[in-house]
Amino acid sequence: MTQPAKVVAIIAASPALSSLLGMVVGGDSQLKVRLFENELELIAYMRLAPIDMLVCDFDREERPAHELVESIRLNGDLLSQDVPVIALTRRITPPMRHQAISAGIDEVIIKPMSPRHLLSRIQIRLRSRSVVGVLGGYRGPERRDRIFAPIATTAPKRRASDNVVPLFPDRRRPLHPGLEH
Repeated sequence: MTQPAKVVAIIAASPALSSLLGMVVGGDSQLKVRLFENELELIAYMRLAPIDMLVCDFDREERPAHELVESIRLNGDLLSQDVPVIALTRRITPPMRHQAISAGIDEVIIKPMSPRHLLSRIQIRLRSRSVVGVLGGYRGPERRDRIFAPIATTAPKRRASDNVVPLFPDRRRPLHPGLEH
């Protein structure tokens, strides 16, 4: 029995970027892509149907991605408040990193990036979400106040060509080795 296709919502800085990303992500037969030109369309859709992943852009002319995600997290009328989020940006600053964490953005990818790289990150996020899963949905405000400083021994090595900015430590490794279950 095949699993139903996962719905990926994309709201990017330009219609051209949205179309390009939608075409590449839509090439995966396990994903259905919904493109949105503005926040009102996205919110209206989310009131009627759930989404499994949101890709949004910090560089949109409307309000920034972190404000959009915060409004989704706090809107009880939406069917997907706990949706995983990947945000795109041309550059990330320390304040933007803190805003992304507090809003509940799961991952930030630096543009320009390959659309196939984005597809890969979406697939990985959806797979890890479906396997691990969060029974009660979004782990909410308590995680938003925690800002993690990178720890030299557990932080993955980054290459200059990496486009993924880790916002949270690797959850597969125990934070305190002596306290694992």
